[in-house]
Amino acid sequence: MEEIEFILDSTKESMNGSVAHLEKEFLNIRAGKATPQMLGGVFVDYYGSQTPLSQVANINVPDARTITVTPWEKSMLHPIEKAIMIANLGFNPMNNGDNIIISVPPLTEERRRDLVKQAKAEAEDAKIGIRNARKDANTEIKKLEKEGTSEDDCKKAEEDVQKLTDAYIKKIEEHLVIKEAEIMKV
Repeated sequence: MEEIEFILDSTKESMNGSVAHLEKEFLNIRAGKATPQMLGGVFVDYYGSQTPLSQVANINVPDARTITVTPWEKSMLHPIEKAIMIANLGFNPMNNGDNIIISVPPLTEERRRDLVKQAKAEAEDAKIGIRNARKDANTEIKKLEKEGTSEDDCKKAEEDVQKLTDAYIKKIEEHLVIKEAEIMKV
């Protein structure tokens, strides 16, 4: 029974990892309002090494349509501005000498639909991760059955794995519905 508990725990951990990854990916999909995470993928040439923007500047969101980037060193203004342009996020950074101001343009209907498609693809990837965790768990349970664990215990364990799978797939669906609503809200 200990082996089965271990399999269930590691399966739950793996499925939690899939959901956490989905949540992280959803943060990168912009939904109308400005967030510091929008610049999460921007890397700046900082004395010869590619460094995440958040490690060379302070990123703030004073309102729903504006992001301000204040570098810790004034000499980094132009490299940061250049890095934001290179990242191809659809932003047009403005340098005022002290910091960089980014106006986040409102999303078009077509762009919103593309972002919803992207969110659905991320959700599907997370579901695949959950199904893979289920497959791995069931494989381990079958091994235990061959090694002499009772058939009833193994059947119950497989049912528990399926219940876990259903619960986590439902969780992903709920996250997707919330993200879709957030993206489509004008």
